[in-house]
Amino acid sequence: MSTSPDTTAIASSLAKNQLYLDCYKSMQKDKLQLPTIPDVAFKIRRAINDQTANNAKIARVVQIDPAITARLIRIANSPLYRGRRKIESCPEALTRVGLKAAQDIITSFAMKAVFQAKTPVIRKKMTDLWAHSSYVAAISAVLAHKTPGFDPDKAMLAGLIHDIGVVPILTHADKRPEIIDNPKDLVETVRKLRIDIGLQILRKWDFPQDFEDVIINAENWYRDNDGPPDYADIVMISQLHSFIGKIDIKKMPKIDQLPAFRKLASGGLTIDASIGILDMAKEEIEQIRLMLH
Repeated sequence: MSTSPDTTAIASSLAKNQLYLDCYKSMQKDKLQLPTIPDVAFKIRRAINDQTANNAKIARVVQIDPAITARLIRIANSPLYRGRRKIESCPEALTRVGLKAAQDIITSFAMKAVFQAKTPVIRKKMTDLWAHSSYVAAISAVLAHKTPGFDPDKAMLAGLIHDIGVVPILTHADKRPEIIDNPKDLVETVRKLRIDIGLQILRKWDFPQDFEDVIINAENWYRDNDGPPDYADIVMISQLHSFIGKIDIKKMPKIDQLPAFRKLASGGLTIDASIGILDMAKEEIEQIRLMLH
C-alpha cells in the first residue's frame, strides 16, 4: 500500500521533532509528568463524597481556602443561581447550588493552579491556554444554563478541561526548552498527543466518563453520534463562539452546519438565539471568567 506525500511529510516532520519524541516516549513509559488535581479540590471532592458528611462539615473543609469560599458565595449570587435573597455564608451557598454542583464549581476554581510554567515563552503559552479554556468554560456554563438537560457547573468544568492534555506538553517543554527547534514542534506535538495525554489525566483524577468524550471530540467538528446532545457538543459550540473576532471565521466550520448544533437546536437553541444569548450574557460570561481567574 502506498503512502501519500502528506503522510510521509508528517512522519518525517515528527521524526525530527524532539519534543514530540520525548513526550511520546515518556507517555508510553508512564513517566510523563501529569498534573495532580489541586489539593483543595481533592479534599473538597472527598468530603462531598463522604456519605456521613453534612453541609456544615463540608463547609468547614471549603472554608480552609478563603478565596474559594468567597468565589463560591459569589457564584451562588450570580445569575446562574440568583435567588430572592443574597447569600452571605458558605453553608448557605452550598445549600443553594447543591453539593454536586459545588464539587464541580470548586474544582473549576482550583484548576488555575495547574496552568503554571517558569520560562517566559512557555509561561505565556500556559497563560494563553488558561485564558482560552476559562473563556470556553464561561460560554459553556451560559449555554448550558439556557439549554434544557444540562448542568451549567458541569459544563463549566468540561470547558476548562477540554485542552488539559496540552498542560503536560507545555510542562515538558518548560523543563527542556532546548529541545524545541521551531514553533511548529509544539503545534505538532499538541495535535498528535493532546487527546491521549488528556485521557490519562482524567483517569488519574477519576473524572466522569463523559468528560473523556469532551476531550476526544472538542474539535471533532462533524461528529454525528446517536443520542441526545451532550457536554462535548456544548464545549464544541462554545469553542466556535470563543473564536469569533480572534480567528479568521472563514477557516472555521459554520456553526449551523454542525451536527452538534443541530442537536442543541432541537432543545430550542438557534444560531441567532445562541449569539443573542451570549451577547446578552456578556456580563455574566465576564463574571464567570473573573471568578475562575
